[in-house]
Amino acid sequence: MRYRALGRTGLQISELGFGASPLGAVYGAFARQDGVATVHAALESGINFFDVSPYYGATSAESVLGAALHGIERSTYVLATKVGRYGDTEFDFSAERVKRSVHESLRRLGTDHLDLAQCHDIEFGDLDRIIEETLPALRELQDAGTVRLIGVTGYPLPALAYVAQRADIDTIMSYCQYTLQDRRLAAWRERFAERGVGILNASPLAMGALTSRGAPPWHPASASVLERCAAAAALCRERGADLAKLALQYSVSGGGFSSTVVGSADPANVHRNVRWIGEPIDQSLLADVESCLASVREQGWINGRAENQQPGGEP
Repeated sequence: MRYRALGRTGLQISELGFGASPLGAVYGAFARQDGVATVHAALESGINFFDVSPYYGATSAESVLGAALHGIERSTYVLATKVGRYGDTEFDFSAERVKRSVHESLRRLGTDHLDLAQCHDIEFGDLDRIIEETLPALRELQDAGTVRLIGVTGYPLPALAYVAQRADIDTIMSYCQYTLQDRRLAAWRERFAERGVGILNASPLAMGALTSRGAPPWHPASASVLERCAAAAALCRERGADLAKLALQYSVSGGGFSSTVVGSADPANVHRNVRWIGEPIDQSLLADVESCLASVREQGWINGRAENQQPGGEP
């Protein structure tokens, strides 16, 4: 496993991070003991960055992750969770709520501090309030030693840039925007780097769209995007290959981000992912898949209010 600097924080985190949303049954039911075993498989494989949220499984993902990390030397992993989002339509970025949220997460995770507290899906809140109220509240927790670092997450890149330009934050997390199909995060990389902000790339498999199984029914991408992703998966099958492998290899090797975060609740998947990123990319297959996806390149989707909230301009 290779490790990369997390912005200017001084931390080195694994280039492959563990996304804990599946521990909240976001992608289907699983046995709790399998979730615990998956976390242990990640640790054994050299993964040291773990990302979760109280939103995932209505706090159950945090509880499972906390159980899995019980008894593990605290200094051996970097633990990140989120504040501000608690349900599909439940958001509260007030100072009082996010402070309480952090302490609730600490109890579920079984630790006395968070390495990273992130404002979750900021496009659903008032960005200026997040800058003026939410982030200062997290800084108070940082001063108290409860939180080491603070960051923001979301889908619209201009919203992330708007906050990064106006507030002193340590990280941003973007999802589904450095993949085989959508690479827009790369165009914003220097803007964040100039501010010393660590960049976390989540969901390199585009929330299941870039897999042989295909996207879940709730996936927000357009029919045309999902059709081309399915065609790319079929192309890989015809070549005896796996689209998920190519997608993961591409995102981890090409973006130069601090970590690429992938979720799983299956130990075998973790071991497989670690093996995959250590293997060379099939350049011929990559070229054919890129041609297959060319007509939908950089096509995202409307996510909540993202279409109306585009401060920050273009990179």
